[in-house]
Order: sequence, then C-alpha cells, then structure tokens
Amino acid sequence: MRIISHLLLSGAVALALPTAAAAQAQPAADPAQDVQQQDQPALLVADEIFITPERVLVAEGNVEAFQGDVKITADRITYDRENGALTLEGPIRIDQAGATTILADSAELDDSIQNGLLIGARMVFDQQVQIASVQATRAVGRYTQFSKVSATSCHVCANGKPPIWQIRARKVTHDQLERQLYFEGAQLRVLDVPVFYFPYLRLPDPTLDRATGFLVPSVRTTSQLGTGVQVPYFIKLGDHKDLTLTPYVSSKTKTLGLRFRQAFKNGRIQLEGAYTRDDLQEGEDRGYLFANGWFNLNDGYRFLFNIRTTSDDAYLADYGLPDLDRLRSEVALERIKRDTAFRTSFIHYKTLRDSENQDEIPSRIFDLYYQKRLFPTSLGGEVRLSFITHAHERTSDEDIVGRDIARATFDAEWLRNWTFASGLRAEARVGTSVDTFNIRHDSNFPDQVTRATPRAALTLRYPMRKRETSGATQILEPIAQVGWTHVTDDDVPDDESTFQEFDQGNLLSLSRFPAPDQREDGLTGVIGVNWSRYSAGNWRALATIGQVFRANADPNFNLTSGLQGTTSDLLLAGQIQTPNGWSLAGRGLLNGDFSFAKAELRAAWQKPTVGVTGSYVWQEPDPAENVDDEISEVWLTGRYLVDQNWNTTALARYDLSESEPIRYGLGVTYQNECVQVNMNVSRRFTSSSSIEPSTEFGFTVALTGYSVTSGGQQYKRRCS
Repeated sequence: MRIISHLLLSGAVALALPTAAAAQAQPAADPAQDVQQQDQPALLVADEIFITPERVLVAEGNVEAFQGDVKITADRITYDRENGALTLEGPIRIDQAGATTILADSAELDDSIQNGLLIGARMVFDQQVQIASVQATRAVGRYTQFSKVSATSCHVCANGKPPIWQIRARKVTHDQLERQLYFEGAQLRVLDVPVFYFPYLRLPDPTLDRATGFLVPSVRTTSQLGTGVQVPYFIKLGDHKDLTLTPYVSSKTKTLGLRFRQAFKNGRIQLEGAYTRDDLQEGEDRGYLFANGWFNLNDGYRFLFNIRTTSDDAYLADYGLPDLDRLRSEVALERIKRDTAFRTSFIHYKTLRDSENQDEIPSRIFDLYYQKRLFPTSLGGEVRLSFITHAHERTSDEDIVGRDIARATFDAEWLRNWTFASGLRAEARVGTSVDTFNIRHDSNFPDQVTRATPRAALTLRYPMRKRETSGATQILEPIAQVGWTHVTDDDVPDDESTFQEFDQGNLLSLSRFPAPDQREDGLTGVIGVNWSRYSAGNWRALATIGQVFRANADPNFNLTSGLQGTTSDLLLAGQIQTPNGWSLAGRGLLNGDFSFAKAELRAAWQKPTVGVTGSYVWQEPDPAENVDDEISEVWLTGRYLVDQNWNTTALARYDLSESEPIRYGLGVTYQNECVQVNMNVSRRFTSSSSIEPSTEFGFTVALTGYSVTSGGQQYKRRCS
C-alpha cells in the first residue's frame, strides 16, 4: 500500500535544483517569489513512512518526492529535523523539469539540497551529454563539482565497451546559473585513444541554446584554392543578437567571414560577408556583403531590405557561395490590407555576366504601386483603382544604349460575374489605362508619350462535375473569352517586357506582356478547357489546354513566346500526384509544326528512405532573349537513406544540346547518437572569362547530442 504524506522542508526541494532555462531567463528573480516557492510543501510518496523515537522521518520503498517541477526518487530517504541532514540511499534520481537529471548511488545533503556529497554521481543534460564521476560535491546550490570524470553524449555500454568519443578530466565544475562546464586536465578520446589534451576547457551545457564558443569546423578543398580549414567562432552579444566570425585559411587564401544577426521587437536583420586576400587575384581586396531584414512599422506598414554586393564577378563562384549571375538589391516599404495594397521600392542590379555591360543595363529602378478596391452597390461587382509609377536608369548616357525611362500609369477597372441556373458562369470586365512616358537618351523615340488603353472582355465558363462509383470526382470546365483593347499610341520602346511567358496564369489576360510599357491591341478570342480529377486515395490530376486568337498579329512578342501571329501556340499544361510519392508537372507551347518552342517538365518520387527529383527545360533559339543556341538541359537530385546511420545525396546538371556536363555533386553523411560526419564533392564545369571550372571537396565532423532524432528516427548504438 502506497502512503502519501505532505511535509515542509526548511530548504525547499523546489529551489534545490533551479532549471538552467530559468537561470537564464530570470537571473535576478524576485526574492519574495523565491521565499514563496521555498514555503511550498513537498509531496512524499513511499511504501512506508514513519517517524523514529529520535524524531527522524524515514521513507522506505519506492520513495518519490515532488515539489514544484522537481522529482526525487530513491530507495530510502531519512530527514533529521534537528540537524537538517537529508540522507538518500540509492539508486537516486533527481529530475528538474526534464532538462537536468542527477543520478547517484547515495547522497548526504543539507535540508535545502544546496550543499552535500553524492557518491557515484552522474549528471545528464536534456537526455544528451552525461557526466559520470566517482563522486560529486554540491555547493551553494549553484556549483556541482565532479571528480575523476568521463563526459560523453554517446551511448555507454554496460559491458565496458568504450564510447566513440569521450572527455576524460580530473575535475569538472558545473555552474548551474551560467550553464557552463569547466574542465581541468581534460583529454578528448576517440575509441578510448587520447587525441587532444586541454589543461583547461570551457563548454556550455546542452541546455544552453546560445553561448560564445567555437562551432563545428570544416575542411574545404577546391582545385583553385587548395585545402583549407574553416573554424567558425560564435559570439553571443546579448539575448537578441550575435556575431559569427569564420576564418578560412588555405595555402592560397586568407579569408575572414562574418555573420551578424539581431532580433528586435518589431523586426530582424542579418548581415553576411567576407574579406579575402588570395592568390587568384593577387594584391586585390576581395569579398562580398549580403544584408537583409524587415521591420513592422505603425499602421500596418512593413519595411524590407535585401542588399547584395561583391568585389568582382567571380568571387561567389570561387568561394562556393550562391551561384548568382546578377545581384539584386532592394529597399521597399509596403502595406497590404483587404481592400488596399501599397508598395514602393528602389532596386539596384549588378550584373556578373560576361555578356552584359553594367553601364548598359537598367541598374537603378524605382517602383510605386497602389491599388484600391471598391464595391459599389448600384453597379454591383468590384471596382479596382490603381496608380503605378516606374523609372529605370542606365549609368551610360550614350544614345539608345543609355536609354532611361520613367512611366506613370492610372488604371480603373470594373469586374462582375454571374452564375445562372444552368450552371453557366459569366464574367465581365471593363476598364481603361492611361500611361505617360518620359524617355531620355534615345533618338528613335519622342521624349514624351501619353496614351490611353480602353479594354473590355466577356468570359464564359461552364463547369461540369462527375462523381465516379470509385468515389473520385472529375470536373470539366470549357472556357471561352472575347476581349477588346485599343492602344492609342504604341511609339514606346520595349524595355520592361523583353521576356514574355504564355501560361495558365495569363491565358485570360487582355495583355500578356509582363509590364505596362507594352500592351496588346485589338480584338482577341480565347478558347480553352480545364480538367481535374480528385480521388479518395489522394490521387490528383490537373490539365489545361488553351489558345489565343487575335485580329492582328503583334510584332512585339518574341519568337519563343508562343504568342506571335494571329493564332498563338497551343498551351498544354498539367500535373499528376499519386499517393505512392510520385508527382509530375509539365508545360509546353505546341506550334503549328507540332514542335515545342518552349517546354519544361518536372518529376519527383519521394519516400521516407529514397527521393528523386528531376527537371527538363527546352527552348528554341531566341535573339530577343539573348538565347543564340537552343537550350536543352536536365537537372537531377536524389537522396537515399541506406540505414539509420548512412545517408547519401547526389545532383547532376547536364547540357543535352552541347552534350557536356554543367555540374555534378555527391554527398555522404554518417550519423549516430553522438557524432555526425559529412563528406561531399562537387565539380562545376562551366567557364567564362572570369570563372574557371573547379572541383570542391568538403568534410565536417560534429559531436552531436545523445539520442539525436532525424525524421522521427532515433540513433542509438548497439552494445552487442
């Protein structure tokens, strides 16, 4: 029969082992609150509880004591109120909120459990790192000192088999308030073989999320920079900001990388960069800086920035950073509400392409967009009023190639739809746009152009649904549209709409140019059909077929846009998703010769242990898009989980038109409960006047926590 008793210890079990999280979050707790917690009664549960004639409280048999978030279990507990001595006979287990656990064979503590001696003590942090010692001494409720220590996060076998790694030390002191571990006379051993010796070593305990110290180092080998070592050092600057410095040293480069992060009450900022001196460009200062962040302002406004700059065109590729061919920097202010949208931004582009001249691309861009939605009861439907401004400048002042343009657009549109008893849906839209342009440094066009573009369209849809006996549902929706626009003046350069795409998103648009500098003119018609099928077994299939007809051809559409001539190419698009992990999506423009001007296909197969994704892109030559040769590329990525410890990844990108590879890569990861090893190798085959083909090899070893989980799988080493 279990006996439950309430008792009050003068030292308070609940405060004997304060949690590390509480120590960090509330380093200066209210003393009155501490006293209140100390006065909380403890709950004692045991098979037998009695008081001896000497007034000693004794609890025997499966003893459990609870107070606050502290739980103590032991075979026997005796408490002498006269001298405040608390004796625990083991095995003993003291848990504090699941974060820290102390195990011991026996213990002699004072009534506050702030001071005392534990024999055969072990401390386990958050079910990860454990510290085993011959004995431990606890002082002032803050420090626990262990002697003759072995610390590891690996599974320790009872048969004496050594863990993969451990730190042997003469003495270890745990500061519970600062959540730090101080080692004296420490040896790092791998399979019980000494590897490093540290006279003094300080490490954060695993319950501390952020602490100043070294992070996992890595070895990086490239054909251009040789073999080098990256050793990140994390600096905690406060509860809400930190700095990481990463020296990268090889025989051919001396680089210092940095990352600064700070969290505010209403926003975040992050800066990443590096400063380099290397043999690739001797005597030159090289580097890069990426900065991004956002802030929520008053009245729903949001400020955003994303800044990217680099010292030269090849730096990002040389140092394995994001392989960008243009750097886009933006500063923006926006506010999005249910019936209003506002956004203004300044954008700067820096080209890294050999084929582009920085002075001749629109590098400085200003945009402002405002839209208001109204719902008039007299007309019904919805009215949208928009005001848009855009300006872009080139740094060159030469005629034509240095052209600068500023544009302002006012747009008003009314939309309404009706659903008839037969199921037919009708959608009407009527609107007009007024554009005014200011054109500089181009003698082929006037300095000022103002034009109006009225438009109207009627769209009919007739969705039909069929319920199959299997439970699947099919929906077939024929679509037809008649549209009309009239552009009063088209003597405007095509600077913003140089790349056009014809897809499901703009099939029913009255202008399929991406920007208002170009607009479609004349009478148009669209026919198409949407089809979808959904089954109870998580099968899903979607398809769209559409084509555009116009009274007059528009010469401003590119060759591969699929929109040249009076009849567009046939738009074919679809996707399939199956319950066994397969997915397929594709889009293509089929011309009158039954060949594709553009096509793309994406496929994937995802399972818990294996995954493959691939894509294929095809495009015919198009000088307007700076594509002189056909594009035919395939990109494959894959992963395979060999077992609970081994995982492999691979990638390949291949140019089918040139019959040559673009990039290959292979990665292997080994992980168990206490160590993670990553190895990867990649080869980039592309080259230019500033970038050479290169091979890169990476290697990292991380000492991880005990019982690390990944994807629901728990890593634990067998002791057999």
